Amino acid sequence: MIDMHCHLLPGLDDGPVTLAEAVELARVAVADGITESVVTPHVHPGRYDNHRQKIDVYLRAYRLALAKAGIPLVLHMGAEVRVSMESLDLLKLHQVPFVGEHRGMAVLLLELPHSHVPVGCMQLVDKLLQMNIRPLIAHPERNKAVMDNPRRIEPFLAAGCWLQLTAGSVTGAFGKAAQKVAHQLLDDDAVRVVATDAHNLTTRRPELRPAHTWISQRWGGDVANDLMLRNPRQMLAQRTEAQPL
Repeated sequence: MIDMHCHLLPGLDDGPVTLAEAVELARVAVADGITESVVTPHVHPGRYDNHRQKIDVYLRAYRLALAKAGIPLVLHMGAEVRVSMESLDLLKLHQVPFVGEHRGMAVLLLELPHSHVPVGCMQLVDKLLQMNIRPLIAHPERNKAVMDNPRRIEPFLAAGCWLQLTAGSVTGAFGKAAQKVAHQLLDDDAVRVVATDAHNLTTRRPELRPAHTWISQRWGGDVANDLMLRNPRQMLAQRTEAQPL
């Protein structure tokens, strides 16, 4: 399986603090059946001031640590980008890594605030699409406004955005409200990717298998493989030097 959204790099955001913890997270991921992970530290100007060069330095050190520990997890650079005009400025400066590419469009993991859908959000989405960037909306099922009214996500789908669910939402780890929305989106065939959004070794582990089992039982094994293997593989396979990934 391929994990398209996880916080494994230490010291960059609210993920692991130490390199030792980060190495153990990779060990857990491999034991779960994850063979590749796109590391996606937060890019949240004013809170987590990460950018391409900084992420690259940390990723290189992490790759060396995994090689030394004999952990066969393939790592790709990405980022989880908070909706903001400051983030748009970083994108224009090619300082934000994308998580993949599809049919010539870069794919950007875009995060909404957990509490609401910001005014002007669709204008930002339109700007990204005009820049040949397709937003992959991170964990919409955990957004409180979407939980209150799942139709709030419909304009994003209509515009051409993709959706990424958290594996734990599918299994109920984030509560019944998030699970209900996640299942509704799966019923509607509106989901492109299921990922771990892993942060730590306790409550937010890098595990996809429980969600893969759940989805296989309810929606079929082909659907589970599409969401956790085929669609991610396609986005990674199409990454090119033409896009600043």
